[in-house]
Parts: sequence; C-alpha cells; structure tokens
Amino acid sequence: MAKNILHTIEKNMNSFSKGQKLIARYILSSYDKAAFMTASKLGKTVQVSESTVVRFATQLGYDGYPSMQRALQEMIRGKLTSIQRIQASDGTLSGSDLLTNVLQRDMEKIRMAIDQTDGAEFERVVETVNAAKRIYIIGFRSSSFLAGYLNFYFRLIYDNVILVQGGAAGTFDQLFRVGAGDVVFAICFPRYSELAIKTIQFAKDRGATIIGLTDSEMSPVYHLSTCSLLVRNEMISFVDSLAAPMSMLNALILAAARKKGADVSATFSELEHVWDRFGIFGKVEDE
Repeated sequence: MAKNILHTIEKNMNSFSKGQKLIARYILSSYDKAAFMTASKLGKTVQVSESTVVRFATQLGYDGYPSMQRALQEMIRGKLTSIQRIQASDGTLSGSDLLTNVLQRDMEKIRMAIDQTDGAEFERVVETVNAAKRIYIIGFRSSSFLAGYLNFYFRLIYDNVILVQGGAAGTFDQLFRVGAGDVVFAICFPRYSELAIKTIQFAKDRGATIIGLTDSEMSPVYHLSTCSLLVRNEMISFVDSLAAPMSMLNALILAAARKKGADVSATFSELEHVWDRFGIFGKVEDE
C-alpha cells in the first residue's frame, strides 16, 4: 500500500469527513513533512483531534497511525533532499539526549533485522557468492564505506574479488568483462544513487547475477536482484546511519568464511607468518 498511499487518498477524498479532508489535503501537499509527524502533531497542524487522525489512517486500511506513517516514510525515503531530511528530523532530535536517541535508533534497526531477515534467503546469498567466478562489489556515496569494508574481508576469503570504484565512465570500464557466472554484490540505500542503479543494470544486462543489500522491496536494487538481504538503514538528519547494514555484512563475512572452512584457516595462518616477519603488528613480549 505504501506505493499507492497518495493515490488511495485522492481516490477516496469524497468519502472523508470534513476533518479527514483537512488531513488528506495536507498529506497530499506536504507528505514529506507529514511522514515524520506524530498523530498529535499532524492533528494540531490541520486543527483536528488526534483521534480523527487515527480514524483517518484506519479508514485508509491501515491498522493504526504508525502503519500509515511508515508507509509514507517508505514512499519518500529515497526522495528527500538533505535539507528536507534535516527539517524532518528537527522534531525528533531537538530537546532530546542526542547520544541516547541515535544509539537507540541503531539498536532498533538491528533488532528489526534480526526479526525480519529470511534465513533461507541469507543462506542462498552465501551459496551464490561462494559459487561465483568473480565477485564485483558496488557501493557509492555513503555505501562506499560498506563496500570497502566488505571488499577488505572478502579478499581474505576469496581470490576473485573486485571493488568497483565510483566515477562515471570509469565505473563501466571496471565492469567491462562482467558476465555469466559472475556475481555483483550491490549495496544501495536511500537516496538511491542513479549511477549505482545504472551500473547494476549494466551488469545484469551482461548476464551477471545481482545480489542486493538494500532497505526494502521498494528499492530499485531489490527489483534488479536475484537474491537480496533487506535491512533498514536509519535516516538521522543528513546522516545515513549504517549500523544495521554493517552488522548484516559481518554475518555474511563470517558465514562465507565458515563455508570456505580450512581454506580460510590456511590463509590466515600464512598471513600471520607474513605479519610476524615484517613486524606489522609488533611483537608481544613475554614477561
């Protein structure tokens, strides 16, 4: 219903009460603001009672105001400008313990990932990565840090990993040889990078298997992917808080290492000798 909430409101306008029409018109004209208002604040803004706002959500087919609010947020997550994100967060961050607020939001998204992750789909992702001829990792803008993190650890597990760096024509040059048997691990969260989407589509058109790490079934990456890991990032003002996606990558890295088994142990055994020989981490002196 999230995709069609504005259409649903327009379609049912004539059936609304006078107060509900005030709510409907406000949402249609200012849905980017309404999506982050409590039922009480939305009611005060349009001068109706909080109960009228709740009944409005129910009449639209939601089980309560929070469900309607999530639908609005889902619809606009990939469209808000940085300025709109700052404005939307003013009410939730002002006058609060900022540190506690941000950490609690991150914990909430990790708990949500635990509850919502499909174990069978996760295992399918691990199997697909493990069987890949080559593994390309794509992540631009703030997602580039997640891509770099995954690349660092995957290169310790596999010898066929390629990190695709952002940068217009150079992006496609790095994927020029991608094809059947290859896996493209695409990391993309709102605001969805147009370059990332075009790059992923290019790889898909050339026969590569796409694995998406993204936020929802509404994401363009989800629709391009053969299998996906869905985990919510947190939009905190102009910041993309990526704690939950990072935790998901940690789980994926460890699952991939377990799948490789003895190969990974041999790799790290050899690396420890190299690190020790060149004093990379220094030596622990015996007492």
